[in-house]
Amino acid sequence: MKQNLTYVIGHRNPDTDSICSALAYAELCRLQGKIGVRPARAGNLNRQTEFVLEFLAQEPPALLADVFPRVRDAMVTEPITIGEEASLVEAMQLMRRRDIRLLPVVDHDRRPRGAMVLKRLPENVLLPEEGERIRQVLTSLQSISSCLKAREVNLVEPVRVETLELFVGAMAAHTFRGILENAEPGRAVVLTGDRGKVQKTAVELGVRLLIVTGGHAVSEEIRKAAEARGVSLLISPYDTATTALLTRLSTPVAHLAATDLPKVSPDDRLTSLGGTLARGGAPGVLVLDGEGRICGVATKTNLLQPSAVKLILVDHNELSQAVPGADQVDILEIIDHHRLGNFHTEKPIRFINQPLGSTCSVVASLFQEANLQPDPKTAGLMLAGLLSDTVLLKSPTTTGLDRQLADWLARLAGLEAEEFGREMFKSGSALAEYPSTRDLLLADFKEYETGRRKFGIGQVEVVSYAEFHERMGDCAQELEALRRDRSLDMTGLLVTDIVEQNSQLLTVGDPVLVSRIGYPLLGEGLYELKNVLSRKKQLLPHLLRAFRGSNAE
Repeated sequence: MKQNLTYVIGHRNPDTDSICSALAYAELCRLQGKIGVRPARAGNLNRQTEFVLEFLAQEPPALLADVFPRVRDAMVTEPITIGEEASLVEAMQLMRRRDIRLLPVVDHDRRPRGAMVLKRLPENVLLPEEGERIRQVLTSLQSISSCLKAREVNLVEPVRVETLELFVGAMAAHTFRGILENAEPGRAVVLTGDRGKVQKTAVELGVRLLIVTGGHAVSEEIRKAAEARGVSLLISPYDTATTALLTRLSTPVAHLAATDLPKVSPDDRLTSLGGTLARGGAPGVLVLDGEGRICGVATKTNLLQPSAVKLILVDHNELSQAVPGADQVDILEIIDHHRLGNFHTEKPIRFINQPLGSTCSVVASLFQEANLQPDPKTAGLMLAGLLSDTVLLKSPTTTGLDRQLADWLARLAGLEAEEFGREMFKSGSALAEYPSTRDLLLADFKEYETGRRKFGIGQVEVVSYAEFHERMGDCAQELEALRRDRSLDMTGLLVTDIVEQNSQLLTVGDPVLVSRIGYPLLGEGLYELKNVLSRKKQLLPHLLRAFRGSNAE
């Protein structure tokens, strides 16, 4: 049984509040005795967040490209297999003993030769309709001997797999001679008890194999004659009926294994596995590692198992902003401070959404409610997220509780809040630090919907507009490319001057939407937003109201 693993994770293009709240809430869960809870991130760190983690000597959370359930999450690991030289009867016994419906057949290097499928076994056991095929069996003398646990008196070319014909010598010797003479003695397997004349006849005609049943000994005369004629000779401990049945089931499984079963990788998505099983009608699939060796099996039953990966979302509550695949795993909790999006779950969950300046503020209040005191590092992380999202407590989103929590966290962390915050913003304000214009736009980019319209707004903080104005042309071109790539109606970049406490908004896109922005126009697509610092509390509500007009819908 795979152990559940719960990731505390923020939105794509994470900002400082998203990263720090994930780290802090995972620590709170640990202190509360919750097992298997780990922090994670859904995107790369921005410069400001890198500064915070380096300053506090905190390792960044693990990066999750997606959480789509994979074949490895549902497959049976360390599957039961059978060697290609094993017999059908061994396969049947193993499947019954281990109660399995799918048995991979492998070579000596664990590479698959196919699989024995329970529902197809009757095809290998039931007798064919054609009379001449009723007595035929594809096998080797070695396999027959193994199935019978026989005493080997004489074996000639025992490993050769060939089509043989079964004959039971339960009649007078002269009658039996006539039957064998009309057959092909060189392909005949004769089963008889202590009938010396029948044994002698079989050897004289040069049958491929003589099996003496019931554990009866053979005479020295028969033994020497068999060796002289090149006739193989076995002594079976079973009666004739049982010996005949086991001989029929002695075919090596390599010659019976189904080869039409799909083969998949452990990294394939589980949804694609469901499609594969539904289309092909196969009872399961063989899971192969990178070297083509079998490492698991998966059946339709495995598709019904819930994913071992669970999520706790922080700093967002919209699937469009969540790590890819979030809609296919269980979301256990949401800790946030944003507006409610179009979000639903199949089961009730813990949903904490407070109108505070940051998600770190919400997490800090949860520490207090639990009567738990964070260590200095965790307190510093929450202080960083709080100061980042409230722009040093100057954003309109800042509440009285945010200020109280900032003082409390600063004391626990041993930091001077204003000085720490200024250094933090200074580290992330240089636009040139971003590897590309696309990276700059996506550093803190969020997408929104209103009616049938979709738009996205990124945000960066600067200490002066000078560098932004120099790069404005590149930013506009990249905004347009981003709009096309993501099929958005409008894209924009909110540039916030944390010194002057103002912002400018650069936009591209649908003229109907752009015409409704409503702020003073400074130039083509550039608007002045005096006293606007918060995208969430100031810009977004304004745009949502403006875009709800009938023409925009």
